[in-house]
Amino acid sequence: MTKQTDCLSHQLSKKLQEQIIYGEICPGQKLPSQRQLSNRYDLSRSTVREAVQELELKGLVETYHGGGSVCKNLLESRFDMPLEGVGDNIDYQVQVMEMRAALEGEAAYYAALRATDEQLEKIGHEYHAMQERNSGITTLAKAKADLRFHMMIAEASHNLLVISFSQIFYNRSFNAIYGVLDRTLKKFGRYPDGIRAQHTQIYQALLNRDAELARKLAVEHIDYTRKQLEGSE
Repeated sequence: MTKQTDCLSHQLSKKLQEQIIYGEICPGQKLPSQRQLSNRYDLSRSTVREAVQELELKGLVETYHGGGSVCKNLLESRFDMPLEGVGDNIDYQVQVMEMRAALEGEAAYYAALRATDEQLEKIGHEYHAMQERNSGITTLAKAKADLRFHMMIAEASHNLLVISFSQIFYNRSFNAIYGVLDRTLKKFGRYPDGIRAQHTQIYQALLNRDAELARKLAVEHIDYTRKQLEGSE
């Protein structure tokens, strides 16, 4: 490999690394194919391959034969959360909601500041779809839809740590989050109107790019649900 090729591959690797750090390429998301990168940056396939290999050596991506290269969650190996069997524990569920309030408040704040127009449009599609399918679906589907909406907001924060931790936290605490919604639905017999209205307010704050309000509303949204949970004891 010539010095010029080495320099070009390093430059591309650095550019892709910046996109990963800034959350433009999220954990679990595929990098553009080597052919796409080659065309986009007018580089040879061998130069692109060297750039991707550099990212692999740094532990940022993992390449699968025939499956492309996938951005890794850099926090995944740092969290060992053996939580099997505690999802139904109400004290643990309260702790999960407390953590969600802090996490989703920051995610909403930075999403209001940094989300691209395309990301806001996708969040809008998910918001409207969630509102339309709120009735007549299972509790499990409601829980998944709620987390998908909030995960999209986290991804729009362009904060790698917020995105990475949100993925891990939602995945490993899903049973508890599902349990919270299940208790709430059993108590009220339906999805509380307050929660639906809060989703609307959060979405509008994001559209208006009002970061402080988005954070406040996101925290209040989770605190509202937590208080319903504590009142169900």
